[in-house]
Amino acid sequence: MSEKATIILDGKSYELPVFVGSEGEKAIDIAKLRDMSGYITLDFGYKNTGATTSAITFLDGEEGILRYRGYPIEQLAAKSSFIEVSYLLLNGELPNQRQLDEFQGNIRYHSLVHEDMKRFFEFFPNNAHPMGILSAMVNSLSTFYPKSQDPHRPSKDVERTIFRLIAKMPTLAAISYKNNLGHPYMYPDNKLGYVENFLHMMFGMPTEDYVVDKDVASALNTLLILHADHEQNCSASTVRMVGSSQANLYSAVSAGIAALWGPLHGGANQEVIEMLEAIRNDGSDLEKWVNKAKDKNDPFRLFGFGHRVYKNFDPRAQIIKKACDDVLKKMGVNDPVLDIARQLEEIALKDDYFIERKLYPNVDFYSGIIYRAIGIPTRMFTVMFALGRLPGWIAQWKEMVENKEPIGRPRQIYTGAVNRSYTAIKDRK
Repeated sequence: MSEKATIILDGKSYELPVFVGSEGEKAIDIAKLRDMSGYITLDFGYKNTGATTSAITFLDGEEGILRYRGYPIEQLAAKSSFIEVSYLLLNGELPNQRQLDEFQGNIRYHSLVHEDMKRFFEFFPNNAHPMGILSAMVNSLSTFYPKSQDPHRPSKDVERTIFRLIAKMPTLAAISYKNNLGHPYMYPDNKLGYVENFLHMMFGMPTEDYVVDKDVASALNTLLILHADHEQNCSASTVRMVGSSQANLYSAVSAGIAALWGPLHGGANQEVIEMLEAIRNDGSDLEKWVNKAKDKNDPFRLFGFGHRVYKNFDPRAQIIKKACDDVLKKMGVNDPVLDIARQLEEIALKDDYFIERKLYPNVDFYSGIIYRAIGIPTRMFTVMFALGRLPGWIAQWKEMVENKEPIGRPRQIYTGAVNRSYTAIKDRK
């Protein structure tokens, strides 16, 4: 912190401290700039603003690096489980066997939801989007556990809230899916692993045995790991912002789900499939649609290609491409939409236009294909993303609380009308 940055405003010089992170990232600390000079900084969308320091996830978009707590995403996706990664994100270290067994046991113990919650689902419209349902149901959990609303409760109670949320999220997601179909709900089977139990609740029926496909479970496990955290994105920063008011964890995560719902964030994989379906319905003329994507005057854009953070390549896409290929090969799905996806991928990986602009297929492209192949409806895609992102959201909330960070309160530059006097309606023209 010995370095200083000098800023000159109205002929006066102000020295501001420079903060350097553990990976060499540098930031100018402007916390006292307004007090010293009367100026604030303006940064639409916070694209160049660090709102916090964090020890959870390191992301380098230029080099295509993603690490959770220092561990490369490539190693975690190849060797770990989603539950182990969840423990890592929440606690900062990988668990030993005893710690992992205890962590898994606590999650299994809390997987049921209160029977009264079933009645909530019955009153949603038949066509209600699952993300709207999930956000509402997660928020409602705080009413079943009123102690969770106390920001000063003991750490053991906080830990129990975390276990409950991780455990119940798959149950709520599966119930929303079943409710939409008009099918009977499946209770959790705590003899199964986390991912396997979710597939059981999604696709099982009370009248028949459902056998979880190991390859499908493995691909889903990989996807959840890849989605588990992604630094200070829209939904993670929303969770931290809401949590900074000392709102309970359920409400903060509910807000994160709402933020993730948008097509510019978690809804992108749903947009991928809808785009592929539109191409199929138009006659599957890929050359036409690729040319539209290249035409700067055409509003059409290819969803699932390139990334606003990764300027070189998305390390997650390279991992999930293999899982995608394995699932499609194993399941032998005959689907014209997935055929279009394969052809589009081939074009993007060979066409100079895409290569020069680094518009490679990203994680949303491949995740959408996998979800469709294993039978998950398009409108459930963002729910799957939320399920994966949950431990990251909780870790971000937990870190913010433990660091005693202040309530979030961005500034603004006012551009409206200046001071004016009220006139009676009879005097207005």
